[in-house]
Amino acid sequence: MFTFLVKRLFQALIVMFVISLVAFSIQDNLGDPLRELVGQSVSEAERQALRDELGLNDPFTVKYSRFVVNALHGDLGTSYFFKKPATEVILDKLAATLELVFGATIIIIFLSIPLGVYSAIHPKSFLTKIIMGFSSVGISIPVFLTAIMLMYVFSIELGWLPSYGRGETVEVLGTGWQSGLFTLDGLAHLVLPCVSLASIMLPLFIRLVRSEMLEVLGSEYIKFCKAKGLATNKIYYQHALKNTMLPVLTVGGVQIGTMVAYTILTETVFQWPGTGFLFLEAINRVDTPLITAYVIFVGLIFVVTNTIVDLLYGLVNPTVNITGKGA
Repeated sequence: MFTFLVKRLFQALIVMFVISLVAFSIQDNLGDPLRELVGQSVSEAERQALRDELGLNDPFTVKYSRFVVNALHGDLGTSYFFKKPATEVILDKLAATLELVFGATIIIIFLSIPLGVYSAIHPKSFLTKIIMGFSSVGISIPVFLTAIMLMYVFSIELGWLPSYGRGETVEVLGTGWQSGLFTLDGLAHLVLPCVSLASIMLPLFIRLVRSEMLEVLGSEYIKFCKAKGLATNKIYYQHALKNTMLPVLTVGGVQIGTMVAYTILTETVFQWPGTGFLFLEAINRVDTPLITAYVIFVGLIFVVTNTIVDLLYGLVNPTVNITGKGA
């Protein structure tokens, strides 16, 4: 286990280095941040003086070296617009994004597994055809279009749910993070964005669970279980389902991490004050420190998620060796 953790940590450091290099490299192609900072009324001489003060005229190697040194101390730069550390700005918005990802994950788990398992056990039933048809349509519809349709039906036409904003929030255990998960108004505001975000992955997971379950049901050990006369439900839900979940766990962990990046469109449509909406605003304002910090944060979430998934997969599946020793 220790050897595996050391290897994964080394790989994570390499990945984070590449992500930081790419994120920092694109800064010069995003536009001039001074345009948003000082406007058009400042003279060219004052602009150059400000560029020197901010270090914008330094060579790339100097700027990147300075960024890496600061990043190792937890400083990813100061937002030009908010005049605060970029890390602090992102953390202020991160709770809202994690709420969306958490809600979408709950929807995906509690719908994809039973629907996928049912479709595998009853492949020719009428309900299975409806489920698979729904998944095909769901894969084809962009998330922003799903969000707009949900907003039109449930907010504008029916008036059941709010169409934008985060609603009422409360502080969580004195941490300073505000959450809408503990108020009725906050939960009402979460429904449409979470369903919209879940629509990206739900059809994929239904098909994944179904295909893995079908493969497991056709394996030799399932045939052996049937030959021994084990109860059908025990075969399906104890033996087959357990092995079906192994690849689903691997793909699921990675895809759930991906949803953090996918929240950009959902947050934009619903005006949700999370990191995705913040990222788009940072691009419009050419707030390069905030853009770089966001890309690194998302990359870190991917790396951490992949590491956790690898650990869980190794613990759940006894055929995977993560101890570093021979079998």
